[in-house]
Amino acid sequence: MTVTENVHAHEIHKFGSQAERWWDPHGEFKTLHDVNPLRLRFIQQHVDLPGKKAVDVGCGGGILTEGLAKHGADALGIDLSEDLIDIADLHSLESGVNVRYQKISAEALAEQQPSSFDLVTCMEMLEHVPDPGSIIGACAKLVKPGGMVFFSTLNRVPKAYLLAIVAAEYLMKMVPKGTHDYKTFIKPSELSQAARHAGLELQSLIGIEYNPLSKRFSLGKDIDVNYIAAFQRPE
Repeated sequence: MTVTENVHAHEIHKFGSQAERWWDPHGEFKTLHDVNPLRLRFIQQHVDLPGKKAVDVGCGGGILTEGLAKHGADALGIDLSEDLIDIADLHSLESGVNVRYQKISAEALAEQQPSSFDLVTCMEMLEHVPDPGSIIGACAKLVKPGGMVFFSTLNRVPKAYLLAIVAAEYLMKMVPKGTHDYKTFIKPSELSQAARHAGLELQSLIGIEYNPLSKRFSLGKDIDVNYIAAFQRPE
């Protein structure tokens, strides 16, 4: 496998075709906007962002990337969808947030800039690629010794299928139908094992919970659906 092959063409098309709606906080990607503050809070529990060099892998339209930049990080967002990179670039111009974007794979950037970033983020992407282990390895290569890597993904248990697919996609219409494929979900033990293999050490793992009554997300102990984890590359 070459560094550019770790991608499903249909996934690039699926998300790229929705690029123009990415920044609508009340649209199909409302969930991304709603969970972004939680992700940033979790990241800030581990990293003092001002002045830190960050790369957001699989940045999409740049919601988290801009959030990192707003909190003082020198942020680069990378993605393989040209449509999403274009939307991210356009939004940063409109918002005035100083952030950079590049159409490049994590593996290719890791070859070009190994050990170059204080923190690496990769949110809701691992379940959308053919070889998540390759992405995890690239993220480990991108981060400096002592730096932090953050992943969020979905747990492969029946509860996640019911809530993340049946409920979120078909009943509550929180995300577009077909966003997720249950068989690609990743158990925390699998993520931790792949990260250890890549030379990363688990620091923290917590669930991202949704309350359908208040329609709000929160960080909590329930990791049966969405979860976010912090890893460190040893010095």
